[in-house]
Amino acid sequence: GGSATMAIGKNPQKAKYSKKGSKKKAVDAYARKEWYDIRAPAAFRERLACKTIVNRTAGTKIASEYLKGRVFEVNLGDLNKNETLGFRKMKLRVEDVQGKNCLTNFYGMSFTTDKLRSLVRKWHSLIEANIDLKTTDGFVVRMFCIAQTKRRPTQVKKTSYAQSSQVKRIRRKMFDIMTKEVTTSDLKGLVEKIITESIGDKIGKVCSGIYPLQNIFIRKVKLLKAPKFDITKLMDIHTGPAVVVPEMLV
Repeated sequence: GGSATMAIGKNPQKAKYSKKGSKKKAVDAYARKEWYDIRAPAAFRERLACKTIVNRTAGTKIASEYLKGRVFEVNLGDLNKNETLGFRKMKLRVEDVQGKNCLTNFYGMSFTTDKLRSLVRKWHSLIEANIDLKTTDGFVVRMFCIAQTKRRPTQVKKTSYAQSSQVKRIRRKMFDIMTKEVTTSDLKGLVEKIITESIGDKIGKVCSGIYPLQNIFIRKVKLLKAPKFDITKLMDIHTGPAVVVPEMLV
């Protein structure tokens, strides 16, 4: 039987492992890696978003294939060289590799945690809405909007709560404006709107008649579906001027 061959006091499992370790040569894992630059779309002022590292092409393992699909989260304050936009984080996904450059496209946007927390206040209503929409070039995004009620200048009452019927009306307006803004522009245009926060401004103007609002932001954008990869579209996103952020936001 099997037990007869087993020496007493020796565990065959352990013996197997001790051999394995001794064979392996110490290989410097970084010796076969190379650095690539991550290029942000043209809408951002700082085009070199960051760098990434990948194993060199060896045999069937092609470096560029390992790079495609990588997602980088970069602070908008860094991308636009403007610290006041530092509460926004942009997600960029590698779509194509050209030489040592990885060309990215917009993949999502979110707020930093501290910014989101700062929007929650006592004695105010917080109104949120989210909706799935499709851009003209076939990207499906889920957009989250957030807003807060605002004290009227002459208000005596301590609380500034909106009635649930007002909240519903405001939310309906949020849906209308987000739908109009997204479905009439392509992804490139949408990114510009996100950077300049033009959608939040429009919602504020339209809703002021229902209840005055403050801190109106598109707090998050998720990319749910992307159309088939199109190199000419990507090159178009990577050419052109950067978005100018209006001073009033700053």
